[in-house]
Amino acid sequence: MKINEIFYSIQGEGKWVGLPNIFIRTTGCNLRCNFCDTKYAYENGENMSINEIYTSIKNYNCKNICVTGGEPLIQEETLKLIDFLLKKDYKMCLETNGSLDIKDFVNKKFLMISLDIKCPSSNMHEKMFFKNISLLRAKDQIKFIVKNIKDYEYAKQILKKYSTKADIFIQPVWGYNPLNIYNWILDDGLDVRMSLQLHKIICGDKKGF
Repeated sequence: MKINEIFYSIQGEGKWVGLPNIFIRTTGCNLRCNFCDTKYAYENGENMSINEIYTSIKNYNCKNICVTGGEPLIQEETLKLIDFLLKKDYKMCLETNGSLDIKDFVNKKFLMISLDIKCPSSNMHEKMFFKNISLLRAKDQIKFIVKNIKDYEYAKQILKKYSTKADIFIQPVWGYNPLNIYNWILDDGLDVRMSLQLHKIICGDKKGF
């Protein structure tokens, strides 16, 4: 499969925030979000076998792995990679952009699915596969990346329309003042978690962090 980068860092978002993780970033994405911060993963990468990927990660003193992108689900080998690493006793997170069916992944006991739901400012919100939401388990999470009040109201509409067992995170687009989102959530008494990108607070926009 084609891999853009493999690195060891702190998870900056969602339920695993603050935990050391090995990140496996796949190459390629079927979406083109306006605020994408990993455009370098659209095409650049190296073809690696699953065994080569395992060789690259096995010496890290860490059992948490985040498979991210790009969009991992556009590569057929992603399912095989996750199954292989689960058998090696890794605890795993799969980050996916919300546009592709996750049904083949929701039966994995030690895999957390992190599902994005794109909001209007991304210009990709019409490409979401909303049937995914009902498939998510209590261990999984949904992330809404919000830039403005229109995005926030859109997230509220989606949460009202689709029920889920997953934890819900609302996260500002990097560089956008989070105070507005803070106030909107409190004013509405919304049962969600507000999230900031810890890795960017620490390391900025550097690649591989």
